[in-house]
Amino acid sequence: MERRLVGMKTHVRLVAAAAAGVAFAADQITKFWMIDILGIEDRPPIRLTPFLDIVLAWNPGISYSLLRADSTLGMLGLLALAALAVGVLGAWLWTTTDRPTALALGLVLGGALGNALDRARYGAVADFLHLHTTLPVGPLANYVFNVADAAIVAGVAVLLYESVRPRPASPAA
Repeated sequence: MERRLVGMKTHVRLVAAAAAGVAFAADQITKFWMIDILGIEDRPPIRLTPFLDIVLAWNPGISYSLLRADSTLGMLGLLALAALAVGVLGAWLWTTTDRPTALALGLVLGGALGNALDRARYGAVADFLHLHTTLPVGPLANYVFNVADAAIVAGVAVLLYESVRPRPASPAA
């Protein structure tokens, strides 16, 4: 039985590593393309749809520029916070045997690492997808994000679903 548990944990860790790798790579490739190839920094916004534009926005904080880090010390503090979050999520991942939870944690980890690399490289996170509407929906009326943010949101959504999903009854031992 213990061998099966070890195999299961190895499998879910591989699922998480794959999800983290895909999220991280997709984030970094899109940022490289936007900044270094497309040159979005020197372009006016590019309208994709009536509610989605491509425009570069440097975010020195976290979501919605909360906890702005306009100094080196602030940036290092946010990097330390990201490292702490990665450590906590990694510890959670190490104990899980649930595939959807591992997938979700991998997405969050990959996104967090992608944004942390931006912060270390540029001093801020590169956001470029501008979702906007004229509807009165609060802060989502004007939201700029990147692929890492989308991976984090998707991972959190799966974790929330997993927290309320009915589980099959455990067989009596």
